[in-house]
Amino acid sequence: MKTVDQYHKWVEWSEEDQAYIGKCPDLITGIHGDDPVQVFKDLCEVLEDVISHFQGTGRELPKSKTRPMMEVA
Repeated sequence: MKTVDQYHKWVEWSEEDQAYIGKCPDLITGIHGDDPVQVFKDLCEVLEDVISHFQGTGRELPKSKTRPMMEVA
C-alpha cells in the first residue's frame, strides 16, 4: 500500500463555492475545481507532494484520523 492510501480523501460539491472541493483533512485543507474526477486526481498529486515534503525534511507524517462516515439504515 502506498503511504497516500492511508489517508481518507473525498470530493464533494460546495453550494457556497459553486465548485467541487477535494479534501484530506489529515494532511491539507483542500483544493477545488469544476470537474470532480480532475479534482480527485489533483488532490492525490498534492498529497503525494505533501508526503514527499514531510519525508524529505525528516518530519513525521501525522497519523490518519479521519474516517468515512458510515450510514446507518
